[in-house]
Amino acid sequence: MNIFRLTADMTHLMSVIVLLLKIHTIKSCAGISLKTQELYAIVFTCRYLDIFTDFISFYNTIMKVIFLWTSFSIVWYMRYHKIVRRSYDKDQDTFRHVFLMLPCLVLALLINERFTFKEVMWTFSFYLEAVAILPQLVLLQRTRNIDNLTGQYIFLLGAYRALYILNWIYRYVTEPNYVHWIPWMSGLVQTLLYGDFFYYYFLSWKNNVKLQLPA
Repeated sequence: MNIFRLTADMTHLMSVIVLLLKIHTIKSCAGISLKTQELYAIVFTCRYLDIFTDFISFYNTIMKVIFLWTSFSIVWYMRYHKIVRRSYDKDQDTFRHVFLMLPCLVLALLINERFTFKEVMWTFSFYLEAVAILPQLVLLQRTRNIDNLTGQYIFLLGAYRALYILNWIYRYVTEPNYVHWIPWMSGLVQTLLYGDFFYYYFLSWKNNVKLQLPA
């Protein structure tokens, strides 16, 4: 494992910890899109179907378990915890995420490395992850004012994907025959979607003001 992947994984883990800290400690999910969290739960479920059949390493298995458990925990908190769910911005979080899922599934059926169930689901997970952040970004655009923990969560989530691109570049240079176009293209699309948020995040950090997106 190289430093870029390890840093990316830890950044991803930190983003989840920040979100759980907000939900569990403050008992609030204000500014967080349930639609995006449900999409991430689907992403990890489809990607880690091999968790009980293919052992790669202890680290790999532990990370799979962590992301599965945390993604479903977040969805449960936002849907069923009697205090947390009161802070959910249901009226603002109206993105029709089914319209993201269906095209991604069709694309996975048409463009994949091998036409098997697990391979199609693995491919589907990358296509869906590329756009899963869209409901969250739309929600931020509507509410505009973003609290500190929500801003950090989105930033870390975007940074994780950007670091994974560096990991792929490193592996392409150092490992013979390392080519995976589906994760590469999906990861690039996902990172580009964060561009506007990154811009305003760094502006707020530079000027030491509250993060706020334009209308």
